[in-house]
Amino acid sequence: MPNISSVSEFLLLPFSDTRELQLLHFALFLGIYLAALLGNGLILSAVACDHRLHTPMYFFLLNLALLDLGCISTTLPKAMANALWGTRTISYQGCAAQVFFSVFLIVAEYYLLTVMAYNRYVAICKPLHYGSLLGSRACAQMAAAAWGSGFLNAVLHTANTFSLHLCHGNAVDQFFCEIPQILKLSCSDAYLREVGALVFSVSLAFGCFVFIVVSYVQIFRAVLRMPSSQGRHKAFSTCLPHLAVVFLFVSTVMFAYLKPPSISSPSLDMVMAVLYSVVPPALNPLIYSMRNQELKATLKKLILFT
Repeated sequence: MPNISSVSEFLLLPFSDTRELQLLHFALFLGIYLAALLGNGLILSAVACDHRLHTPMYFFLLNLALLDLGCISTTLPKAMANALWGTRTISYQGCAAQVFFSVFLIVAEYYLLTVMAYNRYVAICKPLHYGSLLGSRACAQMAAAAWGSGFLNAVLHTANTFSLHLCHGNAVDQFFCEIPQILKLSCSDAYLREVGALVFSVSLAFGCFVFIVVSYVQIFRAVLRMPSSQGRHKAFSTCLPHLAVVFLFVSTVMFAYLKPPSISSPSLDMVMAVLYSVVPPALNPLIYSMRNQELKATLKKLILFT
């Protein structure tokens, strides 16, 4: 039985077989990628340069921008290069790197979104305890826990996935190396070990999702008790887009990794992958800054002085 070490490269799924559409997809994703680089880069610069933004909320936002930059840079450049040059190949080492970094960054981002929901809950529901619950040391520990959890998950899943035996070719039905698609190439029962690890990880993710939902329920209850209608409108207009981004991220990741094989198709899998790996990194800078006057003011100063 051949094992994965005999595979020197994988074949990724192209966005289209038509040359004109390949170039169109390249141009579209190049625009999205540049927008993500610009948006997240501006947030990083603003938070780093303005001492007034050195608070827990902006500290977590800085970490989110770093994760978004890494997440979209792990998958999209290779897909764009393949679309531009009309190729499909990715090396064994490149595929392993994509799996490792995509799992690392996606898991870390999800745990960071959970921490950010807690930060918002404390700020709105327990404002008098904000300084004691979210001091600089606590914020650093929570951010480190998010990054560390992502790293440990990436090591576990990458090691499990790339120790599998393959007997169904080397064509991956996705535009980047994704664990569920590589599992389809396995020909032994050893893949059940990775499936078990995925189920365990998703169970933890579901627990975090419940925590996020409960946190936002408490936030909305507190907002509804606000005497000022303007304050309620501001809180809702800020929290609802955040919750929508979290729901999009969680639902598409869970669908991609837990859907039954009977409803799987290359086009559906590709759409789901774009929704969790491409859309959030491009939208997050807009979602988290469009209602933030302090951040907008800092960005204006940065743009004017450059």
